[in-house]
Amino acid sequence: MPKNTKQGTRQTIRKPRGPQLSQNELAYTRLKERVTTLVYKPGDSLNIPQLMQDLEQGRTPINHALHRLATEGLIHIIPRKGVMVAPLSIDNALEIIEVRLVNEGLCARLAATRITAAELKQLNTTLEKLETAIRHRDLEAVINIDCLFHEQIAMASKNLVLIDILKVLHARSQRFWASSLASEAHLEEVSAEHRAIIEALAAGNAQAAHAAVEEHILSFKRSLLQIR
Repeated sequence: MPKNTKQGTRQTIRKPRGPQLSQNELAYTRLKERVTTLVYKPGDSLNIPQLMQDLEQGRTPINHALHRLATEGLIHIIPRKGVMVAPLSIDNALEIIEVRLVNEGLCARLAATRITAAELKQLNTTLEKLETAIRHRDLEAVINIDCLFHEQIAMASKNLVLIDILKVLHARSQRFWASSLASEAHLEEVSAEHRAIIEALAAGNAQAAHAAVEEHILSFKRSLLQIR
């Protein structure tokens, strides 16, 4: 009996561990956020010892993060010269927009027919957070929440290949979002455009969802061209 009691005691003190990011993932996440929110600006040289200090990570996770971001086009690793944040090019932005129009239009049509009630609720919650961030003019939060909104629509498409494609496109777009969302007028447009997308998805109207996403992307394009 005592033996069983000890076993029962051991079982009760065991606590399941929640998911934790690996050091590689943590370094990648922290570095990517600093690049996409323009803390590290386009054209900046990145010094690995300084990154280790800024991100509180070791050399190996930092190197892993740099190579991963290089594959996403956010970092340039130049042999025998060093590491540089990829410059922003309006021509590159326009090319990304062309690809987004095709892929996000498809995503919106699929999501309109496949989205669940729980996913719609999640989108509305995300929009509420976005509107709060806009009211407080918290640009960093706006950028991150806007990215989350697009990721949630991608997940609602239930197409894994498309989700992967959009993940790369959004990563490459995020720095341009940071530039366009600095405009207060565009911030208000973004909120209304997101609301229109949700309404089309909630109605299950694939054509309207496509049109709403297309207008959202073209609005982003107009804002970028004004900045130019």
